[in-house]
Amino acid sequence: MKRADQLQPLSRQHHLGLNLSRHAKQCLDMPQDIDKHWQNLTTYLNEMQSHFESADHSIKAALQPYKDTNPKVAAVLATLNEQQRALRTFMTDIPNGQKLHTVTAKQVRELGNLLYDHMRFKERELFLIAQEFLNNEQLDNIYDASADNVKRIDENR
Repeated sequence: MKRADQLQPLSRQHHLGLNLSRHAKQCLDMPQDIDKHWQNLTTYLNEMQSHFESADHSIKAALQPYKDTNPKVAAVLATLNEQQRALRTFMTDIPNGQKLHTVTAKQVRELGNLLYDHMRFKERELFLIAQEFLNNEQLDNIYDASADNVKRIDENR
């Protein structure tokens, strides 16, 4: 199914996260590899925090009315909440003062897996449900919540 125009900016933002996380999933147990992937992942997550909050909130709020009457919507929202919780928990379990050289390859791979699975879920399930249940006005509101730097002039929104 073709991605709705209004969701394409979000997909563009996910592209980098998918690439970074896919590479991090293969992190070697070498300090330079650990440092590189950890920095890439945490920088991406920190820079994307407002994206996740505004876009995900818009999608969740728009789908919420369908949650009680449609099990597919309920399941997708539950998975989204669980994945967001897992990412937040993982990041808060790593102490802010922890020195980079104490992060392990296993932690990098775990974060890479969490992020990769979250992005794939959004692309393959959440967005499909949004396209199925939401009208153009609701999708336009999600588009409006997207970062301007990933919108394209030719999208004419």
